[in-house]
Amino acid sequence: MTALDLSSPVAVVGTGTMGQGIAQVALVAGHSVILYDAATGRARQAAAAIGARLDRLVEKDRLTGADRDAARARLKPAESLTELADCALVVEAVLERLDVKQELLKELEGIVTDDCLLATNTSSLSVTAIGGALRNPGRFVGLHFFNPAPLMPLVEVVSGFATDVTSATRAYETARAWGKTPVACADTPGFIVNRIARPFYAEAFAVLESQAADPATIDAVLRESGGFKMGAFELTDLIGQDVNESVTHSVWQSFFQDVRFTPSLAQRRLVESGRLGRKSGHGWYDYGDGAERPEPHTAERARPPAYVVAEGDLGPASELLSLIREAGIPVREEDEDNGTRLVLPGGGQLVLADGQTSVEFRDVVYFDLALDYRRATRIALSASQDTAPQTLAESTGLFQALGKDVSVIGDVPGMIVARTVARIVDLAHDAVAKGVATEEDIDTAMRLGVNYPLGPFEWSRRLGRTWAYGLLDDLHLRDPSGRYAPSLALYRHAYASEKREGTS
Repeated sequence: MTALDLSSPVAVVGTGTMGQGIAQVALVAGHSVILYDAATGRARQAAAAIGARLDRLVEKDRLTGADRDAARARLKPAESLTELADCALVVEAVLERLDVKQELLKELEGIVTDDCLLATNTSSLSVTAIGGALRNPGRFVGLHFFNPAPLMPLVEVVSGFATDVTSATRAYETARAWGKTPVACADTPGFIVNRIARPFYAEAFAVLESQAADPATIDAVLRESGGFKMGAFELTDLIGQDVNESVTHSVWQSFFQDVRFTPSLAQRRLVESGRLGRKSGHGWYDYGDGAERPEPHTAERARPPAYVVAEGDLGPASELLSLIREAGIPVREEDEDNGTRLVLPGGGQLVLADGQTSVEFRDVVYFDLALDYRRATRIALSASQDTAPQTLAESTGLFQALGKDVSVIGDVPGMIVARTVARIVDLAHDAVAKGVATEEDIDTAMRLGVNYPLGPFEWSRRLGRTWAYGLLDDLHLRDPSGRYAPSLALYRHAYASEKREGTS
């Protein structure tokens, strides 16, 4: 099954931000596009707005004047749904209400031809449920574009329970012909991106709620150590706290209140207070005139240790050994089975976050996971009230000697980056095991849809097959609510690895 021919007209119903963006994508790709909106005059206004954006593309040398004029000639606002009768594809982008979408699509089904492809741009409703109102749900598919649609490359092509393979394939190939990167997924709450991205927000909020760190520090650690483009607090302020919480709540409810997707009480209070983020002038941060952005906690300078003893290769943090040597600090290596720690001159230990807490041990400081320890500009450390001040000072001085800012946070298991990445990896494995999408499509979706530095499976391969399972298993022992219980898919992944390595 191939993409729609460029001679085939496309219609978009609903002319808000997403509807206009989708229409522009189809228009620039070469289709004739019909715009319809139930509000009188709205379709004409949308056509004018799209024309203005085409003008700006010409000004930026991204579109020729001739192509703009041809695109404008192919764009038509409609006053009645009956004007969509000859369209080969109709994409609805109306209000996110099941009843509204179902009524619209039932009406369209009586207007368009039998071979017309019907699609929804829903981001939170079930494609299966929307299509359930149709006489022929086989031709109905989800086409979830990301905002802004003309710029964001990803499109999730969602097959409902009754969607025909030919319909899904045609939608997929059409999105690709439009210059997008499509990924195929089954109809599951949140699809790929909004399902697997939940821990990025949830774990940051959980660290805040535990009083372990403030938003500015958590955001800085996610950016400067985890390699994320934005931290969870600044990103939700940009998205809108009400919008982000609504998606989280929808996914949680759709999974029958699965504890893994439990919304944040701290975010609920933020929404209730009207602090919705940038659009309201205040969210986690203040965006008012003259407001200063709070700085992350950064530790005072400390003297680095005279040497360190490395017990084992430090696993995912093994690159630190080279960095320490390059900083002129001697490293004495000792072979230890499963050793992943540095012993400091004062006798304390520096250990990569593993889902346990400092208070459980005599004198341990934990350090957080980094995407790339050489390029990371900040490292988080955690310690308990029982940790010797010398151990914390030596740990701080060690990372400062490597050119890193250091943020000391509370004694929370899994810290910030480590617990976040482990949960993302777990949800990704669970999604593949349940037939939601392939590993490749999940990695693509998370890199392009939410700009993650690595896809979950790329991260899993880099960190080792047993890393995420081990960390979550430790976390689950300390928080037996089920939130951190590793999925059966991740357990199988780790256990199969252990058997192959002969360590079962």
